[in-house]
Amino acid sequence: MLARAMDDFVRRDGALHAEGVPLHAIAQAIGTPTYVYSKATLLGHFRRLRDAFAPVSPQIRYAVKANANLALLRALAAEGAGFDVVSRGEIFRVLRAGGEAGKIDFAGVGKRRDEIEYALGAGIDTFNVESEPELDLIDTVARARGEVARIALRVNPDVDPKTHTYIATGKKETKFGLDIERTRRLAGTLGGLGGVRLSGLHVHIGSQITTVEPYVEMVTRLLALARDLKTSHPGLDTVNIGGGFGIHYREGEAREMREFAEPLVPLLRASGFHVHMEPGRLLVGNAGVLLTRVLFVKEGGDKRFLICDAAMNDLIRPSLYGAYHRIEPVEARPGPEGAADIVGPVCESGDFLAKDRAMPPMRAGDLLCVRSAGAYGFVMSSNYNARPRAAEVVVDGKRFAVARVRESEEDLVRGETPEPAWRAV
Repeated sequence: MLARAMDDFVRRDGALHAEGVPLHAIAQAIGTPTYVYSKATLLGHFRRLRDAFAPVSPQIRYAVKANANLALLRALAAEGAGFDVVSRGEIFRVLRAGGEAGKIDFAGVGKRRDEIEYALGAGIDTFNVESEPELDLIDTVARARGEVARIALRVNPDVDPKTHTYIATGKKETKFGLDIERTRRLAGTLGGLGGVRLSGLHVHIGSQITTVEPYVEMVTRLLALARDLKTSHPGLDTVNIGGGFGIHYREGEAREMREFAEPLVPLLRASGFHVHMEPGRLLVGNAGVLLTRVLFVKEGGDKRFLICDAAMNDLIRPSLYGAYHRIEPVEARPGPEGAADIVGPVCESGDFLAKDRAMPPMRAGDLLCVRSAGAYGFVMSSNYNARPRAAEVVVDGKRFAVARVRESEEDLVRGETPEPAWRAV
């Protein structure tokens, strides 16, 4: 059953609100473009996922890459979440936000030596290993420190998640993980390595997946492999089934969390393994919106353009993926709808938030709300065209707070100098 979008961005008396705060009040106080996050939506999604999988008591390790805002990380940590990270910087952010190092999984195909040393020094839980050279490096660094690193081998199960090719990670042609036979061979070498201990298997097949079948296929393969390897590695006690559950970009696009849980929980419970999960988009995607203001309405030939102050450098998903985001006026605008391209000021033809979108009559100064922008929004933003990055605001009930101030022009040149100090070689 396809579900309605569940979030706390609602229209009251014709005006969009984030929980109890009118969005126009945030725009007036903070300016635009601004990302706005609903704390109630974020924690509501976390709790629904936890409840859906409650029979297997999952350790939910939020994928920081989806949205690394410190205030959101702190809220999730207070709720008991762990964290899935892919860089030293993300470990730093989690610890700065109050997250527990012992609940961190370090994933990613290209961990540097300094990152491994930093992670060991911080006391993270597990390294997700994706290649033989990476395993050798983790072993070398851990032995040099007199430590034994907990590792999980990332399995590439060659399962088609039926999603965009850029965010499909569990097929054999991607750079991620080890195929099942390579995983077996690599596990067979671990007895000769004194700096690592196999504690789990990890898999992540992709993102924005809206069907259940790929997960059933993946979990079935993963558990079969885990049972086989446990005979020679009794410390293998955990399976990490990744994340990727789809969200509502279009109304009714995704499924209820319990629909994913119903076929997976019996398989996982019968296995006896501890279960980790690493959702990102699922928790934050519908918990955030991007506020932007119309600068000009331009009529050009057969086209109507709404030129806004948010651009592809603020939200690159439409340009990069052809991604769809619902866009609506913050204040209700009566009148017949007509097609419009919603674009930004960046000097690229690819600078758009939506094309040929049905919109009511709009005028300069009107506010627009770009929905489902909480995941892969600000974290993928840039300073292209020397544009300062947007502010970030968190709403909690009837109050809001700036969680990241808007960048200034001085921020654009921080760390630079027009007169560098030359070095001879």
